[in-house]
Amino acid sequence: MTESKSNKPSFSQRHPFLFGFTMILAAVVLLTGAMAAFRHYIGGKALLPPAQRFAMVRIDGLISDSEKITEFIDTIKRDDTIKGVIIRIDSPGGVVAPSQEIFHAVQKLAKVKPVIASMAAVAASGGYYVACGAPTIVANPGTLTGSIGVLFETGNVVGLMEKLGIKHELIVSGKYKGAGSPFEPLTDEQRDYLQALVLNIHQQFVNDVAEARKLPREKVEALAQGQAFTGQQALANGLVDSLGGLDDAVDLLKARTGLTGQQVPMLEGPQKERAGFLRELLSELVTDVSGKLLLQ
Repeated sequence: MTESKSNKPSFSQRHPFLFGFTMILAAVVLLTGAMAAFRHYIGGKALLPPAQRFAMVRIDGLISDSEKITEFIDTIKRDDTIKGVIIRIDSPGGVVAPSQEIFHAVQKLAKVKPVIASMAAVAASGGYYVACGAPTIVANPGTLTGSIGVLFETGNVVGLMEKLGIKHELIVSGKYKGAGSPFEPLTDEQRDYLQALVLNIHQQFVNDVAEARKLPREKVEALAQGQAFTGQQALANGLVDSLGGLDDAVDLLKARTGLTGQQVPMLEGPQKERAGFLRELLSELVTDVSGKLLLQ
């Protein structure tokens, strides 16, 4: 009589070791998948962030645009997992309006989260302007900072064009429209006009520093003749609050947020896209011949 299928030994009974190994492997796969679902890394950053962390806003190099930086600041301002922010500055300055936009964005951020500015090798002019948006500024003793001032410069190739026999015609709608053209010498009126622009922006700079640092305006004006200071000198003049490196700034932020004694994750940004060499070179050449109004 043929043995019924119901009495036939199962796979697990016939191959217990292989069955056990398969079950263990399946469990590992499921566990790995579950972990991946809850913690998926993109470029080393967790999709689901920890409950509390810090953010670092990096201000590197010449300040020529503010959009990505202010967008990143706005993002971390609305992120409840961000408990405090470091503004890390390594910049010699830059264009006026972007520096002002970042300064105001940092000020607004400081109204909702603890913010500390940390100066690297240099945080001068526009870089110092940005730092003043933070209630507390930490500088290295050898950091170069300050350089509160405004400059406008333009090339003048009139003499070269005359030697080459090249003539240039400039047609404008008003006597000030061509001021700063490298192909025309400045008139006295144009020079006075440009000087007034520089002084107006300088006064804006001085006023913002005096208000942010809670210093008498007369004192800031005396420190705002374009001179740079070391971190030690800046501390003595009230331009920064303490001396130290990035680790010291982080420790201070931990104390402000009550997160002492633990390793706090750090979200850094914005990601900087480096332009190609030719693009950077052309951009610099265009700026040099067209004139520039800078916080440097």
